[in-house]
Amino acid sequence: MHIHILGICGTFMGSLALLARALGHTVTGSDANVYPPMSTQLEHAGVTIEEGYRIEHLQPAPDLVVVGNAMKRGMDVIEYMLDTGLRYTSGPQFLSEQVLQSRHVIAVAGTHGKTTTTTMLAWILHYAGIDAGFLIGGVPLVDTTDEHLQQVFAHSSYLGAEKTGNDSSEKMGYFVIEADEYDSAFFDKRSKFVHYRPRTAILNNLEFDHADIFADLNAIQTQFHHMVRMIPSTGKIIMPAATISLEDTLAKGVWTPIWRTAVIDKEATSATENDGKSKNSSDWQAELISEDGGQFTVSFSADKEATAVVDWSMSGIHNVNNALVAVAAAYDVGVSVKTACAALSAFAGIKRRMELIGDVNDVLVFDDFAHHPTAITTTLDGAKKKLANRRIWAIIEPRSNTMKMGVHQDSLAESAALADHTLWYEPTGLEWGLKEVIERASSTNANLGNQQVLSSVDAIIDHISTQAKAGDAIVIMSNGGFEGIHQRLLTALRNQ
Repeated sequence: MHIHILGICGTFMGSLALLARALGHTVTGSDANVYPPMSTQLEHAGVTIEEGYRIEHLQPAPDLVVVGNAMKRGMDVIEYMLDTGLRYTSGPQFLSEQVLQSRHVIAVAGTHGKTTTTTMLAWILHYAGIDAGFLIGGVPLVDTTDEHLQQVFAHSSYLGAEKTGNDSSEKMGYFVIEADEYDSAFFDKRSKFVHYRPRTAILNNLEFDHADIFADLNAIQTQFHHMVRMIPSTGKIIMPAATISLEDTLAKGVWTPIWRTAVIDKEATSATENDGKSKNSSDWQAELISEDGGQFTVSFSADKEATAVVDWSMSGIHNVNNALVAVAAAYDVGVSVKTACAALSAFAGIKRRMELIGDVNDVLVFDDFAHHPTAITTTLDGAKKKLANRRIWAIIEPRSNTMKMGVHQDSLAESAALADHTLWYEPTGLEWGLKEVIERASSTNANLGNQQVLSSVDAIIDHISTQAKAGDAIVIMSNGGFEGIHQRLLTALRNQ
């Protein structure tokens, strides 16, 4: 079957294209912006990509058009598709029908940490010898001599085995999916994850986001509960303890056993957002050994033998929580805690999550995907603890639709308070005054005085390249390309 994907370079749709190729389909696609790393992955997989959305891309007619959620009515290619009666579907619906129907689906949902947690879980399963399929909204980093792991995690998706076990004891295979709450397509405004029907579900956190499609937090909770309604009574829900927004969601009705998790410090005080409950109120605990989260112990209250240590290269309490729910989900499908923790100790992370992209004369430059105040805060908290002897620069682009709408503007300055210096990028056309917001916050809180707003990437690069010095660390935070600032800044630092 010839499948054409509209919006193929998005992380979800690009990963879907790789799965379609693995299923044996001929795959082509088009996108307004064709750029690495996704375009590179697709080209290596034999997928033909065309730039722009033109009617001729659907001539001759493909057997099926998979429509990305960036497509809208009024676009010439969409009107042509509808007028000529081409067969079409959404990406999540295609995935559900072609891949997930016969699998034990493990879905990872939440406002933050979906990509990281999904990658961790897929890594654990393969490390344990389980040939699980997966779809990740990012590109894994692979630092191992294991040829199987190198091959599997060379891309952001993998088909995996449909069945596991031998002929006499076969059962459905596993598929780990990043379960996004964003809508499916212009003709299907349900969240993507409603299509996935998981048996094991991680609900990692829940905050207001995606203000372009959701009116308020309650609207997102409704979509989360749609997914909860589909989880079987023989399945499992895994979530951080005492997360009010998730507890309120489950109060609408839950029919599935729940495992709650908590990260605790050495004095047994919860380090997750909670109401002061003891560690015994959670089923799974991660106890910090090092303050930055680089070492911690995992234990399961129902299995006294299920205790092991993670000693890894990651940092931040948020990543400890991500690891804990991943270990619990892996345990739910048969992986021991010791094996899961050994897997995480060998886990290298994923691209654009505190990824070290350069070291110029002892100035470290990191790339991070943070684009929500909570994510900015947790990223900087992990950076400050891991890089305790370095001065931290934060460079932030408020690029997401929610950010552009100014929904989180009152919490932006405070979210970057842990950085020693912060440079905000205010692009042309922002409908609210970022500079005024930051200046107002700085005038009322002296701890926020090291924040500036600049209106061009060139100005940011000039400022950093002249002010940064040996021993500094620069964390660039954006969910987009940020006008190529990463390599441009590295070049400027080298030339300084």
